[in-house]
Amino acid sequence: MADPRIIDIELDERTILWRSADIEQERRIAIFDLIEGNHFAPQREHADGYAGPYRVRLSVEEGRLAIEIRREDGTPLETLVLGLARFRRPIKDYFAICDSYFQAIRQSTPQQIETVDMARRGIHNEAAELLQERLAGKIEIDFDTARRLFTLICVLHIKA
Repeated sequence: MADPRIIDIELDERTILWRSADIEQERRIAIFDLIEGNHFAPQREHADGYAGPYRVRLSVEEGRLAIEIRREDGTPLETLVLGLARFRRPIKDYFAICDSYFQAIRQSTPQQIETVDMARRGIHNEAAELLQERLAGKIEIDFDTARRLFTLICVLHIKA
């Protein structure tokens, strides 16, 4: 029976050099929310009909995102590789607006915080749509799953 969802997600910690407490909190929330509710359905059929649940590992090497997909028991199924060139700008913009957001939380009025948060959500939403487009035909994901995966992709891009 099909169970198209992620039950465990891991980031390649070797590629993450440093992250602030704010970013670490974003990572924890994204992983928690992702595991709590997601739709993740690789489109490649497997001989035995396996259709989830999945364990996923994300890593970035040489400018490409590797999405390692495994069965519930950890047995490898496939690894998809996506070029990240189209994500460079959204990642850069997302980091910049997150910095503004974290600063606003500490020293701005509620209205200023809301304005920055709306901009942050807008960038996040556009990047989620781009991720859905890039995965079309490879992995079917819903919008909330795409948003959370984009957050985790950003975490993988943090450099000291």
